Amino acid sequence: MPGFTPGRRYQPPFMPFQRQPFKKRALAKIELAVKGPLFGCRMCGNCLLQETAFICPMECPKGLRNGPCGGSTPEKCYVDESRPCIWYKIYERSFKLGREALLLEVLPPMDWKKAGTDSWGDVFEQADKIGLKTIASGLTSGKAGSVTQTLDSIFKPVRQPDWWQDDAEYHAPKYDEPASELERRLKAGEFVVAAEVTPPLSINTEKLKQNIEMLKPYVAALNFTDSASAIPRMSSVACSKIALELGADPVMQITGRDHNRVNLQSSVMGASALGVRNMLCLTGDSMALGPGPQGRMDVVDLDGIQMLWVLRRLRDEAKYLDGREIKAPPKYFLGAAASPFASNMKFQSLREQKKVNAGAQFFQTNVVFDADALDEWLNEIARRNILDKIYILIGITPLKNYKTAAYMHKRIPGVFVPEKILKRMEAAKEQGNEQEEGVQIALELIEKIKAKQGVSGIHLMAIGWEEIVPRIVTETGLGKLERLQVGKLKAADVL
Repeated sequence: MPGFTPGRRYQPPFMPFQRQPFKKRALAKIELAVKGPLFGCRMCGNCLLQETAFICPMECPKGLRNGPCGGSTPEKCYVDESRPCIWYKIYERSFKLGREALLLEVLPPMDWKKAGTDSWGDVFEQADKIGLKTIASGLTSGKAGSVTQTLDSIFKPVRQPDWWQDDAEYHAPKYDEPASELERRLKAGEFVVAAEVTPPLSINTEKLKQNIEMLKPYVAALNFTDSASAIPRMSSVACSKIALELGADPVMQITGRDHNRVNLQSSVMGASALGVRNMLCLTGDSMALGPGPQGRMDVVDLDGIQMLWVLRRLRDEAKYLDGREIKAPPKYFLGAAASPFASNMKFQSLREQKKVNAGAQFFQTNVVFDADALDEWLNEIARRNILDKIYILIGITPLKNYKTAAYMHKRIPGVFVPEKILKRMEAAKEQGNEQEEGVQIALELIEKIKAKQGVSGIHLMAIGWEEIVPRIVTETGLGKLERLQVGKLKAADVL
């Protein structure tokens, strides 16, 4: 195991795509000889060690470069349970060393032409531009912050190339009128209900259309998953287009697992042209969760945060990632996933702040079964001063049976089912009323969540049980004629 990295190297080093000059090959061999034993270096050519507490993020089986996925846990990586979650370790060390602020900077995706080559050459070249005298003076001046500023002048241009140029600041959307019906209702202060509809496994859309017609009077928007759990289904964009034709406001989910940087931009431009106005950016479930034969699990071209950054610039700055200008840019409401119970809530709240800074305007959380424990997460969010910059929709799933509850607790990354809920469902199984008990649990959770400051609505995920949604919405008083009005809150309101 590498000296500075609390995990083994997941894969061997990358190889360069083309033959390099002798000097670069020699430097690459020296760099690998040094960084391999110390950091488990894969020679990605896009080194981020200084920003990630000297733990290489390429140790992550997904190759994530901006923080943990929604399945992060303190114990293990859900893709490879023999390993720790490397991003949990990065956060843990960064907080311990007081370097957590560095984690807020949105780091770029890999420039793959550099894969397998050295990264030291870029550092030396930047240092040469600054000048050795200037660097030496900055490192030895004794002035407060001088060392940090000097090092940043060397490393930041290397890690933030001209085509990316991100920062750790909040970027508000550059438009005023709501882009979608969902955004309009949220801006009006309405406590909204969104619901998830499972896309069909075939091209038969009759059931899909029935579900859309059934649900649209009760919800502000309908989500269509993008091959959840790495199981292929009808695409989210196709389902979204059908929803639009039926008069519903769709939320198109789009995962980094299945979209590279080229496909992401073209897909969103096409969806926007079709009238889709809500985009939910997700890193995506690993191929490890899907049926075999499994595809590659080590490369996510863009993670959820990078997707937000790219799509925000596409909309607000009318620019493609490569810098080309767009005469008629798309317009949409950007969302992201949040996972309150995946790991340490301080770590999760920093991850959520990073998403908001990158461009997220609303969150749909992972499934929540403990409404009381949400307070800690909301307080952490409030401390980061982003509650008035984001709309939060809490994920609720009505349980059909005890087997589902136990499976979600044990197998679904980022989901925690309290013991008392498991016992209730187990008792209901013995009494033969599992479905009704599951509905009652959902109703109780929603009643508690409605009263929480900082929450803007719920996201109902009745997986394959869409017909229960109208009852839940009606019995919680969230029907179309009885909407609960809430105002946007500032951090102080929750603290």
